[in-house]
Amino acid sequence: MQHLEFINRDHFEYEYHRRWAKDALAPYIDFCWETDFDHLFSKYPKGFSDVLFPNIGYTYIINLGTPFIMQLPKTSFEVKNDGFVPRHHYITCHHSAGNRLFGIKFKVCPIVFEKDIDFSEYREHIFPLAYLIDRSIVNKVKNVSAFDERVSIVFEHYENLVKKYEGLLNFVRIVTEIVTDCKQKNDFNKSILELSKAYNISNRTLQRYFRAATSFSSKQALQTMRIRQAVIRLSSSPSAFNFTDFGYYDYSHFLKHLQYFTGKKYFRVFQKLIVNST
Repeated sequence: MQHLEFINRDHFEYEYHRRWAKDALAPYIDFCWETDFDHLFSKYPKGFSDVLFPNIGYTYIINLGTPFIMQLPKTSFEVKNDGFVPRHHYITCHHSAGNRLFGIKFKVCPIVFEKDIDFSEYREHIFPLAYLIDRSIVNKVKNVSAFDERVSIVFEHYENLVKKYEGLLNFVRIVTEIVTDCKQKNDFNKSILELSKAYNISNRTLQRYFRAATSFSSKQALQTMRIRQAVIRLSSSPSAFNFTDFGYYDYSHFLKHLQYFTGKKYFRVFQKLIVNST
């Protein structure tokens, strides 16, 4: 059994605990989540897989149960402990009885305030969290029993970091402002030249800022955000979908981005949504 993000909407909406970040944390964290699958394993005794598509930023996973299998397009990993998951390509997580995962979906992790980390170096692999989060926070998360308690621990930790270093790292401010502004305005077609000029920095500097903070180049980040918003609309309201609403200049332009986003393996699943809506 396999569940696809956007397609099997009820599964991702109702079978995961999820809490969105607000206020000062919203530019840095999308949400915390936790699997809640015990009742599903009686229905699927051999387990099942969940497929997530690319997203700006990255995910920290804290393993609360038994080892699980995480698959990137070209490589599969058995994850026994905790891990950093890059989001440049679709990922497949294989769940079986005994698994329980807690995750933090970041746009930009506030750890960059404390450590000189370039997240563009974390690609094509599942990396240990050892250098990326205070071990005491991981232990606290594992030692409480409720999702809401775990979220409180994580949000309090990162809220304190953001308050402590507020205004001290200019590159973080620039990246989070651009990401927030483009999403709020649904405008992902600003040129890199236009964005860098607005902050009086060079194109190369802006690219370096984005790669270090989000692991994506500025263009990759904005285009990933754009195609995700388009796919959300396509999957929720196929009959109302119009690719021009998201700045695609023709149908082939949109399909090219859609195929890159979903990978060839899942492209036709989403293409059928368009065909069936016409």
